[in-house]
Amino acid sequence: MSASAELRIRTATPADDDALSLIDRLTWSPLHAVMPKPEPPYAPCFDERHPPEGFLVAELDGRLVGYIRLAHPTPLACNAHVRQIQGLAVADEARGRGVGRALVRAAVEEARRSDARRITLRVLAHNAPARALYESEGFVVEGILPEEFLLDGAYVDDVFMGRPV
Repeated sequence: MSASAELRIRTATPADDDALSLIDRLTWSPLHAVMPKPEPPYAPCFDERHPPEGFLVAELDGRLVGYIRLAHPTPLACNAHVRQIQGLAVADEARGRGVGRALVRAAVEEARRSDARRITLRVLAHNAPARALYESEGFVVEGILPEEFLLDGAYVDDVFMGRPV
């Protein structure tokens, strides 16, 4: 992609499912994934709990290169003021170009537009690049579940982060 590629963030549409599913498969890594590596037959990206309108997608020169999924953390009315980032992926060829940062900022703005008061996320403790990005965008560690996951033979902490919107 050219250095002058135009970045656009928009809400996903049903037509984006295959491209987002492919990004998920190509970016899978034990650095951030707690689910096993996807194998055929591949599940769709969108489902009843995660419809297209819960995803913001990044396009560079009209090509999908990433997404962020924003959802309610629970179905409880008493928790409706909170949004949670439940997935962020950027294609390898678009990394280092501000795509992840633009998606995080767009998610915060979307949470603000929907009258949320807070935005939260969970990130694996060993995922230093993601934690640095979130911290640089105002997220702070609000809790840690020590050794919550066993990944590739090592115990990994689950880190809860959040910020006001």
